[in-house]
This record gives sequence, C-alpha cells and structure tokens, in this order.
Amino acid sequence: MRIIRGKYGRRRFDVPRNITARPTTDFARENIFNVLENSYDLEGKTALDLFAGTGAISLEFLSRGCRSVTCVEMAANQANFIRSVVARLNDENLKVIRGDVFRFVASCKEKFDFIFADPPYNHPDFGKVPGLILGSDMLKEGTVVIIEHSKAYDFSDLPYFREHRSYGSVNFSIFVVEKKAEAEAEEN
Repeated sequence: MRIIRGKYGRRRFDVPRNITARPTTDFARENIFNVLENSYDLEGKTALDLFAGTGAISLEFLSRGCRSVTCVEMAANQANFIRSVVARLNDENLKVIRGDVFRFVASCKEKFDFIFADPPYNHPDFGKVPGLILGSDMLKEGTVVIIEHSKAYDFSDLPYFREHRSYGSVNFSIFVVEKKAEAEAEEN
C-alpha cells in the first residue's frame, strides 16, 4: 500500500496477508482526492474514515493536511495494521477506533468536515449506510460525505447529493451538507 501525495507521499507499507479488506485502488484514490483537493480545502480540517480497512483513505487525509483523522474498523488485524503504520509515521493526529461502524455512527456527537465510508460491497446493510450517515449528528454545514460503492447503487435521490464519480469499477457518491436547518424544514 502506498500513500499517494502530501507530506507522507510515496511512502509504502506492506499489507499483511491476513488483511481481508478490499482497498480502494490507487487509481480511484488518487482521482477522488484530486476532486476533493480541487473543490475543498483539506488543510486543518477533520476527517472520519468508516470501514477503514487498510487505512489508505485515512492516511491520504492525514498526508494532505487534515489536522485530525479518525478511522473506525471492526477487524482487529486491520485496526492493528493501521495503528502500526501510524506508529511508524510517528503522527498522533490519526485516531484508530476498533469497533462497529453502525454503533459508532449512532452514538457519535463529534462533527467532521469530511466523512468517507467504504463498506464491504457485500455487507447486508450496505444500502442503508449513506442514509445513516446523512441522518447522523456528525454533520455540520459544509460537511462533505463520500460513499464508495459499486455501480449497483445509485444514491442520487438522497439529501445533499452533489455528484457521482466513477473510476473503473469504483464509484463514489459525494454529498455536501448545506444549511441543515433549511434542508430539514423543506422535508417537513
């Protein structure tokens, strides 16, 4: 696994064979971060990476200037791998939470500037993930939510949908939270 750009750009880490995550391809990761950096300022922002897997997305956010990155991963071997990479980088701005993403989303009150979610494509509740995030207390005006998914999903009818991007077999739906109070008033 490599970090593509930023202060840790070009750093490589060997992913153990017991990691079962499907990491976002370098091609897709580079392109989605180009979109993000061309549209939003990552410097000094906060980011959340749900279903973190190898931590590649978390590390890109950290490398590109986010002041605080939180990642949530249930698998112990994957969470431990991310912790080992963070220790090797000697960077205390990435916090690893080993736990269930659904419980985390339901209970988290912290607000984030960026929320990235890459659930396993075969997860039985995959289709519910965007709605759970968009209905959570983790959003504030301007929060950017990125959902990685297969072409089998179309989330364009959800609130705050901004755009869809496709890079090979990897798809991203991007949402930008506008004034929450106004959007909620429109729904009622």
